Amino acid sequence: MTESMVRPSHIAIVMDGNGRWAEQQGQPRSQGHQAGSDALKRTVEAVGKRGISTLTVYAFSSENWQRPSVEVKHLLELFLNALNRDVAELDENNVCLRFIGNRSAFNAAIRDGMRRAEAKTRENDGLFLNVAVNYGGHAEIVEAVQQLGHEITQGVLRPEQITEALFEDRLYTRGLPAPDLLIRTGGEQRLSNFLLWQLAYTELYFTDTLWPDFDEQHLDIALADFAKRQRRFGTLPQAEHA
Repeated sequence: MTESMVRPSHIAIVMDGNGRWAEQQGQPRSQGHQAGSDALKRTVEAVGKRGISTLTVYAFSSENWQRPSVEVKHLLELFLNALNRDVAELDENNVCLRFIGNRSAFNAAIRDGMRRAEAKTRENDGLFLNVAVNYGGHAEIVEAVQQLGHEITQGVLRPEQITEALFEDRLYTRGLPAPDLLIRTGGEQRLSNFLLWQLAYTELYFTDTLWPDFDEQHLDIALADFAKRQRRFGTLPQAEHA
């Protein structure tokens, strides 16, 4: 990838394929999630090296609670272990960590771990890493509408004052720029209730590569594909303006 290549400033990733990877390896699904955690560490490092400022990953959706209880238990244990083990390394690498989603469903140990991790890395400005946990795009939008409705009933806001910017400030992603590029691994081509408002003009890239196999080479292929896109945001192509 050449230095002159146009790069996104914000990448979002749907990390799909852990279970299928484990099945192909003849291993339990828990090993697939562990391999997926390793792939995330590689990707965070690779994204940072390429000067990309923001990375948002879909780690645990609000629908994932419906998976078998044994798998959910392992996912939560893996998450807690990562909070206790990996945050110091993220801090050393100047990564600012933020969790987006509804935290109320998690136990006190996980909620406390998230608070401590955010506080420890709050002043870092090398890479902004946003981890979506117990996240659902529909729920995010509904909660934002409820908050605005409450402000209206309290008399602090009038309906005609609501703008896109005001609405976005009530989302979990408040203060973040919209993603320039969405990468989804694992071969599926859907959003799966991820960042539904924020992805309005995001470039979408789908790969059959299962998430545990995703590496720097796959990232560079996605970035090269992005560099060939002409982003119009609803306007005409540049050549038609000439």
